[in-house]
Amino acid sequence: MGGTVIRSFAAPANSPTGLAFDGRCLWVLCRATGRHYQVDPATGNVIRSLAQAAAGAYGVAFDGRCLWEVNNTQQKLYQVDIVTGTVIRSFAAPDTSPYNACFDGRLLWVVGDTANKLYQVDPATGVTIRSIAAPGAVPDGVAFDGRCLWTQDYTLKTIYQVDIVTGKVIRSFAAPANTPEGLTWDGRTLWTSDTGTHKIYQVSV
Repeated sequence: MGGTVIRSFAAPANSPTGLAFDGRCLWVLCRATGRHYQVDPATGNVIRSLAQAAAGAYGVAFDGRCLWEVNNTQQKLYQVDIVTGTVIRSFAAPDTSPYNACFDGRLLWVVGDTANKLYQVDPATGVTIRSIAAPGAVPDGVAFDGRCLWTQDYTLKTIYQVDIVTGKVIRSFAAPANTPEGLTWDGRTLWTSDTGTHKIYQVSV
């Protein structure tokens, strides 16, 4: 059944607002420390960490080679070298309140709650290609499963599977805790972070 918690563990630090999966490990962005933590998803152990590109980092995505930092305070996206933490490029976010992002194999999807939209963004130029309405009231997480988008709503505490073309909600289920923030897909299951419990949850779909 969708939404069943498979496992959970404590985040590396408080306020885990961003989540990404690099094919082997999770990356957790914790606002309390302003660091990106590479975490073993089987144990929750921290492998290493990188400093945020700029003050106010909120979300993180992985594009197959680099990390992308979503910075709510600076209202920017930063492409970051996954080894050194060096900023490769940056550009303005498509929303004045960007929270998180994911990569669909070619393009970024950025979630922002100023307009409550999911924005498809060219990572080479920062140009917004199109946008679709996000379900719920305060969307703050987004993931891509190879076919559909997943997003979650902070206020409604709900995770939604969304048609990537139309934005139509395919199905939904309750988040595992009351203050969901980051969201990512590992190829089989979703992972979500919660800033109330300061935990990371693996959930079935």
